[in-house]
This record gives sequence, C-alpha cells and structure tokens, in this order.
Amino acid sequence: MAAMYLSIATDIAQRIINDEFAIGSRIAGRTLLASHYNVSSETIRKAVALLKDANVVNVSQGKEITVLSVEEAYRFIDHHKSMQSVYSLRQELEILLEKKNEIDKRLENVLNDIIGYSDRLKNLNPYNPIEVKIPANSHLVGRTIADIKLWQHTGATVVAIRRDTDIIISPGPLAVIEADDRLVIVGNAEVLQRSTDFAHKTSLQSEPISLN
Repeated sequence: MAAMYLSIATDIAQRIINDEFAIGSRIAGRTLLASHYNVSSETIRKAVALLKDANVVNVSQGKEITVLSVEEAYRFIDHHKSMQSVYSLRQELEILLEKKNEIDKRLENVLNDIIGYSDRLKNLNPYNPIEVKIPANSHLVGRTIADIKLWQHTGATVVAIRRDTDIIISPGPLAVIEADDRLVIVGNAEVLQRSTDFAHKTSLQSEPISLN
C-alpha cells in the first residue's frame, strides 16, 4: 500500500491538474492541509516535499506553498502510477513464487509417493515387478481381474494397475481392465513374455498353463 504522504501528494497534483489550484496561486498552509486530510503536519511536510522535489510546487522561506507547473503535476502522477504498477507486479510475483513453492512441494510429495510405491513393489520377493501394457483390441479389455484368470494362464499376479497418471495398488478381483492400462505384475522369469502374449490376444485362445 502506498504511503499516506504519497497519496496526499498525488491528490494535490491531481487538484492542480483539475485547476482547483491555478499556476502561481498559493495552497493552504500545512496546518490547514493537515486538517483537510486529517493527518499530521509531518505527513503534509513529506507530501509537499515530494511535490517540491518534482517542481510541481515551490515552498518559500515562510513555508508558503505556491503552484509552479501543471505539466510537472502530470509527470508526477504518471511517474508514481508507474511506480505503483511496479510495486503491484512485485507483489503479484511474490504471490506467484509462493504458489510455485507450494506446487513444487506437492510435486515432491507425489514423486516421493511414486518412489515409495516402486520401492514397495520391488520388495515383493522373490520377484521384481514388471509391466504389461493392454492393447485396445486385447480380449482383456472390459473384463475384471477375476475373469481373466491371469495367474492360471501365465503364472503372474497383478499387484497394481497404472492408468494414465493414476496407480491402483492391489486392485480387487472386480477391478475392470481398460485399454492402455499397464498391469504391474510379479512372477518368475518367464511371466513377462507369457503375460505379454496373453494380453495381446484378441480372443481367449489358450488353455491355462501347468504351473507344477
């Protein structure tokens, strides 16, 4: 927020532009101005000093305030509007940076969650997790985990489903498989190829394998 004395100086400059105070005329003394704006004499002194430094008014030894220039009053207002715009932009930048820090923190938390899920999946001994993408024309699309009998056909166990940016941990037997899902599975060294082949079939053409 702009200082009070700057707001008062800007108001006086605007009154000069509006011809309330003509060139060469005297403006009321500090005491009357302080009463008019309901502020201290020191605040008026600072406001008048700003206008004097900008050659908008002159202050005599007897502290009489005389209007010097309408053009300088325009320049004074334009200058301080620009300064206020810069201040507003700085405030907006600070707010955006604060929001960015919050977003960065949330991204860090999500990343940590993903790493945590990955670490937990990797600790499912004795197998490491692998992913099998489900094509749009796969016979698995639209069917539930229970329906596809993945373990009976491939020896793999579904531990998660990755769907776009979501990950469904430990999907239940009624979870429905969608096109482009990635099944996160565990099993022995042969399950990846078996599961990939199984997922790419357009119809169920294989019999359950023997896992004995």
